[in-house]
Amino acid sequence: MTRTHKNPGRGEESAPDSATARGRVGAAGAVQSVDRAVSVLEILARHGEAGVTEIAEELGVHKSTAFRLLGVLENRGLVAQAKDRGKYCLGAGILRLAGAAAVRLEISQEGVPVCRELADELGETVNLAVLDEDAAVNVMQARGTAAVTAQNWLGRRTPLHATSSGKVLLAHLPPALREGLLARPLARFTERTITGASALRAELEAVIEQGYGVTVEELELGLAAVAAPVRAHDGQVIAAISVSGPVYRRGADRLPALAKRTVAAGAELSRRMGYGF
Repeated sequence: MTRTHKNPGRGEESAPDSATARGRVGAAGAVQSVDRAVSVLEILARHGEAGVTEIAEELGVHKSTAFRLLGVLENRGLVAQAKDRGKYCLGAGILRLAGAAAVRLEISQEGVPVCRELADELGETVNLAVLDEDAAVNVMQARGTAAVTAQNWLGRRTPLHATSSGKVLLAHLPPALREGLLARPLARFTERTITGASALRAELEAVIEQGYGVTVEELELGLAAVAAPVRAHDGQVIAAISVSGPVYRRGADRLPALAKRTVAAGAELSRRMGYGF
């Protein structure tokens, strides 16, 4: 029996919102599809290779459903099919994803001694950030010994245009990708935040030329930061190492010396990642 509910404005009973109900069903179905797709990858990881029938049986679904899931994963390069055997295996796309995850883990581990030494030397908070789509995310942090240090940024996604690390990562992106991000509206966090695309382009050119990025009260009032690039073995910028502290300790007159030390730390971490060999 269809349940009904009162319409308080008209004193009438009406059927439930069918569009809302369909939306809930659609959302549940999407989540289930994602869960099944991940299960397919786990099955192939365990067995090395498997056919549609085997995968369908393990998932408890019809062969047509398994075939559709495999088709989507194959289009994304996450699975591949051996034409002569009709079996599926993990595709090269998995290596791309695993490689990205491995780089993050490796740079976090290699960054510990470098960041710790820099934080101890300067007494400020040192962060290591990587690109996460349209933001910078801090994957490693060393707190300084100063009585007043920057807040805990570990795990936080921060805007590219308003942070020193973000500027470094943004400056070294491929031009097409960088321009795509610059075409989006840029949020203002303080009166010093750069929100114009032209002004930000000039800022990014300066980052490339001088080898580091700077922000002074662009994300938060009273906060200054300097960041330098970290490169992989092939020279690609894969992270940014930054030092941040209160403006009264790290004002504009002190930033050049701070930048020089930060650039040196970035070069050391790049060396640990295989750059220059």
